[in-house]
Amino acid sequence: MTDDASTSAALASPARRRVLDAVRGATEPPTAQQLAGELDLHVTTVRFHLDQLEQLHLVERTAGRTGRRGRPSVHYRAATLGPDAARDQMIQALAEALAASGAAGRRESTAAGRRWADALPLPDGGAHVAVAEAFERLGFDPQVSGDQIRLRACPFRDAASRHPEVVCQVHSGLAERIVEQVAGDAVDVRLAPFVEPGLCILTLAPKGGLHAA
Repeated sequence: MTDDASTSAALASPARRRVLDAVRGATEPPTAQQLAGELDLHVTTVRFHLDQLEQLHLVERTAGRTGRRGRPSVHYRAATLGPDAARDQMIQALAEALAASGAAGRRESTAAGRRWADALPLPDGGAHVAVAEAFERLGFDPQVSGDQIRLRACPFRDAASRHPEVVCQVHSGLAERIVEQVAGDAVDVRLAPFVEPGLCILTLAPKGGLHAA
């Protein structure tokens, strides 16, 4: 399982996300006991979730000062973000903002994908080859099979799983614009997100063919 997939799976637990949000929102690093009281959870449950979050490098331990002898209390704070984590949080924030805009946000997401395509070097070959090459460079691990391009990885999986109406629309717009650049309006594009865990499918068909399917 990839790091993105592991993080997505770990944060699928509502209780774990509440613990993480509480740590991130605290003005001072809390203890497990303090979090348990705030969230109305058993302290053992909170410690379990903190251990999982620590393994994913989302939180880290810090020693508290008690002013007394003995072992210092263990507090938790949000882990210092590396460039990848900071990027992921920014993508998540942008996705949430666009998702809140409803249909307008979906249109803007598609337009963003089309602008993204314009900024990429135009691949050689027909529509399927051009789209597959572009998505390969971006880390989607595409596999061409007939009219379909199977996207077996997603570098934006966490944000896409929470807001497919935004992130997947960006990817759809990206594919649509690449197809336009190499085939004009002769080919239709349809993206089916998460047909299986970790798999999205792009279908490219002659104009009107997708509507008949």
